[in-house]
Amino acid sequence: MREAPYRTELKPYGRALVELARTREDIVCLSGDLTRQCEVDLFQDVFPERFVHAGMAEANMMSMAGALAREGLQPWVHTFGVFATRRPYDQIVNAIACPNLPVRIIGFMPGISTPGGPSHQAIEDVAIMRALPNMTVIDVADAVEIRQAVPRIADLPGPVYLRLKRGEIPVVFDDDHEFRVGAGRQLLPGGEVALLTSGMMLPATLRAAAGLRAHGVDAGVTSLPTIKPLDHGAVLTAVRGARGVVTVENHSVVGGLGSSVAEVLAEAGAGVPLRRIGLRDTFAEGSRTGPYLFEKYGLSVREIVKAAWELTGREGPAPEVAVPEPETGEYAPV
Repeated sequence: MREAPYRTELKPYGRALVELARTREDIVCLSGDLTRQCEVDLFQDVFPERFVHAGMAEANMMSMAGALAREGLQPWVHTFGVFATRRPYDQIVNAIACPNLPVRIIGFMPGISTPGGPSHQAIEDVAIMRALPNMTVIDVADAVEIRQAVPRIADLPGPVYLRLKRGEIPVVFDDDHEFRVGAGRQLLPGGEVALLTSGMMLPATLRAAAGLRAHGVDAGVTSLPTIKPLDHGAVLTAVRGARGVVTVENHSVVGGLGSSVAEVLAEAGAGVPLRRIGLRDTFAEGSRTGPYLFEKYGLSVREIVKAAWELTGREGPAPEVAVPEPETGEYAPV
């Protein structure tokens, strides 16, 4: 695992899908009028005969994908996460999930990684997609996992929802890291407090753990890139003997990773106090930059450290942890 600051890559998903399609002639690519923004301009350039412009009609695009799957093809559908889930939900249910068809739904700009306000912020996409029978839900953390996840979801039975950050994608893991669908991974052992995270919140969680450890808190970090099916064993291993658990997600605290972990802990009778870092049952405002939103709505290194510190029962305020200033701009990592 690499140390911050992380280098970044552009369009790791787009390149991985093109490489997969070179060996899989059944793959067809659908775009909801966001071709460049979802990195599939690369696919269009190489395989124009297997590319479909569905336009700004996401419900129709999902129905189209279901029909293509029934004809033996494997459709990969692309748009922003909010338009991939909230807008066409009924069509996903009836045309894809209920008949258990091999459609891959790729939702970009999760949570508040976009400053575009409630109309563009997919803050409930994990909750509604994991509620669907047959649906696999994946929220990968970096460019390495993206490159590995693309070929590994190709042969999964049934539909898949893959949640991806747009723009500069950090490279957190070394090349020998292995992403496996349904498997979590403990990245840092720690017996006092367990930090559990998914997706683009991994870098912030690692920084928080480093800050806590520097102040005497034995903080562990477990990455859970597959939210459904969740790796129960990884969750219970991470929390064994811990004084508290903190989940960290770029999503509402209602129905996402934190809720999934709470279900596992309750059913196992783990009896470990839990704090959830995420949007507190609210819509976020629009903004000029994403990093401002992460700070305002509590999805920050500072809030992770504070939650973990309070769970340990230590006296005094939580320590301040230095965080590098993010670059500004449309693609700024946060």
